[in-house]
Amino acid sequence: MTEAIVLFAHGARDPEWAGPVRRLAALLESRAPAVRARPAFLEFMTPDLDAAVDELVAEGVRRILVVPVFLAQGGHLKRDVPQQVAAAARRHPDCSLILAKAVGEDDRVLAAMGEFALTELAAGDG
Repeated sequence: MTEAIVLFAHGARDPEWAGPVRRLAALLESRAPAVRARPAFLEFMTPDLDAAVDELVAEGVRRILVVPVFLAQGGHLKRDVPQQVAAAARRHPDCSLILAKAVGEDDRVLAAMGEFALTELAAGDG
């Protein structure tokens, strides 16, 4: 296995907050068994990006896509995260690290969120 996806989320003090990110990682691995998927967090939770990347590289992964599980490209994604990805790339020159845009910037994700909202409205529970 030489490829992985790191689902990079903000993090929170409440441990239950990470549930959807962990479920997304499990979903990815079930849909693409040859690809490792790991959550990582900017703050409050572990692992952080460095630990997730280091562990994957130690397992032999040579291509890592870092997917920010954020709604938009805010300050963290414009400054902090690119610096962290660049630092990880310098530590692991034999590994290709790619930083994707925030998932919320993708029209397919926005469409899924809109469908959720409309379904909840129709159900009368939202």
